[in-house]
Amino acid sequence: DAICNFVICNDSSLRSQPIIFNPDFFVEKLRHEKPEVFTELVVSNITRLIDLPGAELAQLMGEEDPKLPGANSTASGFFRSLMSLKRKEKGVVFGSPLTEEGIAQVSQLIEYLHKNLRAEGLFRVPGNSIRQQILKDALNSGTDIDLDSGEFHSNDVATLLKMFLGELPEPLLTHKHFHAHLKIADLMLFDEKGNKTSTPDKERQIEALQLLFLILPAPNRSLLKLLLDLLYQTAKKQDKNKMSAHNLALMFAPHILWPRNVTANDLQENITKLNNGVTFMIKHSQKLFKAPAYIRECARLHYLGSRAHTSKDDLDLLTSPSSKELQPLKSQKRSRLDTCHQEETQQRTEEALKELFRHVHNMPDSAKKKKLIRQFNKHPTALIPGSDVPTSPAPRRTRSRSFSGLIKRKVLGTPVILERKSRDATPEPERVSKENVHLLQKCGSPAHVSQAKLKSLEGRKEESCRRMRAHLLSKDSSSL
Repeated sequence: DAICNFVICNDSSLRSQPIIFNPDFFVEKLRHEKPEVFTELVVSNITRLIDLPGAELAQLMGEEDPKLPGANSTASGFFRSLMSLKRKEKGVVFGSPLTEEGIAQVSQLIEYLHKNLRAEGLFRVPGNSIRQQILKDALNSGTDIDLDSGEFHSNDVATLLKMFLGELPEPLLTHKHFHAHLKIADLMLFDEKGNKTSTPDKERQIEALQLLFLILPAPNRSLLKLLLDLLYQTAKKQDKNKMSAHNLALMFAPHILWPRNVTANDLQENITKLNNGVTFMIKHSQKLFKAPAYIRECARLHYLGSRAHTSKDDLDLLTSPSSKELQPLKSQKRSRLDTCHQEETQQRTEEALKELFRHVHNMPDSAKKKKLIRQFNKHPTALIPGSDVPTSPAPRRTRSRSFSGLIKRKVLGTPVILERKSRDATPEPERVSKENVHLLQKCGSPAHVSQAKLKSLEGRKEESCRRMRAHLLSKDSSSL
């Protein structure tokens, strides 16, 4: 299923470099090549996590203009008009829509702040306005800036970064996503009775933010990742700079999440939700820019699954008669494998039974051994192994040792013994058959064997039996 397992590189200078695998490769590919399919996939999963009415869903999809708090208010305060005037003064970087060029310029500020995170009150203490204006003009003009020269202070750079975010035409998290962020902040755990608690459902919040960040515009997502990583590293050094994740959220929520041209009075009870939402983003920033596993799998299957039908040869192969026979062949192969497996299992069972039977046979005579042998005898076909295993000898019947029994054996036992010996001395059919077979093989064919020879052989055997019987009788009479 993988695209490639090996990377062949002819450049020796690059062979020692590590190979970086992007797990979101197919996600990014689907986003750039088929944005409509990608958006539909992500939004369908967002609506599974949060409840978005029809109007809010249409705003998230960009089908309607977002309806924001304070937009219909006729009262225009001083702060709203002031911010509006500032944004009319557009520059190459500040006040203009977010572009890759603007991100490249602002990334210099972020890189510098990463080296100076120990300054107390970072992002809270304002910098020098003159130095900030010099730095702003340099960024707008695109000239090279040496921030490490010591001309600028870390507070100057931090304040300028907030200024850049505040002068964007719309917040970094966009107006379309405003209502979705409010709903994500309301994701709470449920108790055993199904009632919503006041404890945030962190796992669902992370998953919802991962999905929401996937449908952000590419420049917004790139800058948001750089910014949240910077704030995360700043909060890790709060023992030096006295800036926790919550304090940083209070500084940045109005710039990255609040709608433009609104005041705190317009937001009212939503201010707490928005601030808590930014705090959550800062604390979990290292997880928010990874696509969920099911989105990765859907994107991967979208490309790898469609390759089977990209060529006519593949379609002909799928409709060929041989493909119809593929399923019976697979079933036959599976049945053969099952049969082999059963035979192997049965063979192992028989070997284990043989070993057990040998062990029981070698045990010393005891009641336990007899009991085990009886268990084997109850199931001779299932438990007793092959004939190569020695069987235990049958126990002999004890004879009476009384005097009367001795007389009976002496007087009456002789005919019985003689009769038994004579019966044992009679020729066995198997032996006769062997001799006849030998004779047939020697002569070559049944026609060469005469009836006289067969009768003579039988006569000799009867004569030898009579002689043996007479010898035994004379020996027993002499002993009496």
